[in-house]
Amino acid sequence: MSAVLSPITFTEALKFWLRLGFISFGGPAGQIAIMHRELVEQKRWISERRFLHALNYCMLLPGPEAQQLATYIGWLMHRTWGGIVAGGLFVLPSLVILIGLSWVYVAFGSVTWVAGLFYGIKPAVAAIVLQAVWRIGSRTLKHPRKVPLLWAIAVASFVAIAVLEVPFPWVVAAAALTGVLGARFAPAQFAPGGNHGGAAKDWGPAVIDDHTPSPDHARFSRVRLLAIVLAGAVLWLLPMGALVAHGGWDGTLAQMGWFFSKAALLTFGGAYAVLPYVYQGAVEHQQWLTGAQMMDGLALGETTPGPLIMVVAFVGFVGGWTRQVLGPDALFLGAALAATVVTWFTFLPSFLFILAGGPLVEATHGKLGFTAPLTAITAAVVGVIATLALFFLVHVARDARPAGWPVDWVALGIAAAAAVALLRYKIGVIPVIAGCAVVGMVLRVSGWS
Repeated sequence: MSAVLSPITFTEALKFWLRLGFISFGGPAGQIAIMHRELVEQKRWISERRFLHALNYCMLLPGPEAQQLATYIGWLMHRTWGGIVAGGLFVLPSLVILIGLSWVYVAFGSVTWVAGLFYGIKPAVAAIVLQAVWRIGSRTLKHPRKVPLLWAIAVASFVAIAVLEVPFPWVVAAAALTGVLGARFAPAQFAPGGNHGGAAKDWGPAVIDDHTPSPDHARFSRVRLLAIVLAGAVLWLLPMGALVAHGGWDGTLAQMGWFFSKAALLTFGGAYAVLPYVYQGAVEHQQWLTGAQMMDGLALGETTPGPLIMVVAFVGFVGGWTRQVLGPDALFLGAALAATVVTWFTFLPSFLFILAGGPLVEATHGKLGFTAPLTAITAAVVGVIATLALFFLVHVARDARPAGWPVDWVALGIAAAAAVALLRYKIGVIPVIAGCAVVGMVLRVSGWS
């Protein structure tokens, strides 16, 4: 007998999204894994097939896919305000934490025990990404009928990015084209599991199940689409107009708003895909911060909750501090304002993409012609996340290795221990990060690394 699940109240959802904002470590892969575990496996608020359908759409968009996925699910459950709350709370805790850490960074500099914390946390983050590769790959590639083609797509995407350095948008386009052709010539490779191994059999019934009709607000409406587009234009133009009125078009704050508006439309494939563009513009062209400061900001972004692209808040804070955007007597306020401006213009398009495009996505779940390209993209993303794991492991092995060592065996040992804790013993993300941070601090303070 199927269990009768109670509707999700806005208060319940609000509590979850607030908690998620403080525990969403591990970059997009880790954040998606956390949402899957909580929403699909434990709370049963949404079925796995609906979850993956929404995720596939978010993978197509520029912007942070984990934050967009939270926005989508919040919107699906509780209309526009549900999406705004879910997406906003995914970002706000990270913004507040990064403003505080950025102030410590610029005001007091680095000390040994802080460097030790970072030394231990980086291997833990690498292990979290490895765990996400395993979790998402095992779900996407496990079906026997799907193994040949979807595995080939995953491996090809890994080689394309890690070896051939193909831009992520081309990888997505190739995977989508493969799905379009596959739906016509090899539909069994892309067909959903249905009653034979589908998500419902694995996890039980969900509030938003495979066959739950889309709510009224999730159905396409030209009037609603026009309202969203106009609201988005106003929400961009008013803040930009205020910044131009304050310091002129060439002022630091206006230039930050304009630059990160453009960057927001280039973030296909997550933060690492757009970091070279941000580095070129913020470091080399605008000189808001130095290259070394940019790398330190990336470390902070890796080790705080929220999307990794939140490193842009650090860029804004340091740029606002060095340029004294509110004068020398208000360094912190000016820097915090700059970080907030950068965050606003970076994330505004993400909300608009979900609120405007969500009804189209809801109208297509279960239709092979639409789902096959997205299934292929999911397989490609498995390979992409694997390249991210490799990127982390290479930097863990090289960045802080002792003189004369080919690699940093201590850091790799921490990463291996964290991976065993996550994969074998199912220890939570937060305890693993905290434990690795303490180990790294002790090693640095004692002089072992």
